[in-house]
Amino acid sequence: MSQKSTATGARPPERQPAELAGLRRRLASMLYESLLLIGVLALTFLVPLLMLGIGTGYTPDGGVLWVYVFLVLGAYFLWYWRRGGQTLAMQTWKLKIVDLSGDTVSLRQGWLRYALAWPSVLFFGAGLFWALFDREHQFLHDRLAGTRIVLLSVTPQD
Repeated sequence: MSQKSTATGARPPERQPAELAGLRRRLASMLYESLLLIGVLALTFLVPLLMLGIGTGYTPDGGVLWVYVFLVLGAYFLWYWRRGGQTLAMQTWKLKIVDLSGDTVSLRQGWLRYALAWPSVLFFGAGLFWALFDREHQFLHDRLAGTRIVLLSVTPQD
């Protein structure tokens, strides 16, 4: 018997591949995410800088601020992606980020996807525009990082 069986002798159910999320749903989630990130940045960016500036008169230069924003947002995304595959906006839109086998993304994949998403979005949305021509309508940063956004099945609650 080459396949594993459970204690009752039956084979465990095979995992069905999840349905890829549609482009409109992913874009809507990104828009909602950008609104949520205003709050994240307000808490982690404005409040500490105001307190630092008032107390010491120190104002960091632009390069330091960009690195800080990059790291804060990276921590936000990686925290959620690694702890369940969903940010707050993704939970609302029933989306989940997974690797190509359907498992939770690795730390390396998460950082790679996050870092690649910046130029994908900042260069006039080139990586997002890519999805219009991709055979599965995936973003360029998902293709390069080996990740995908899937749609979670919506089950009625009893």
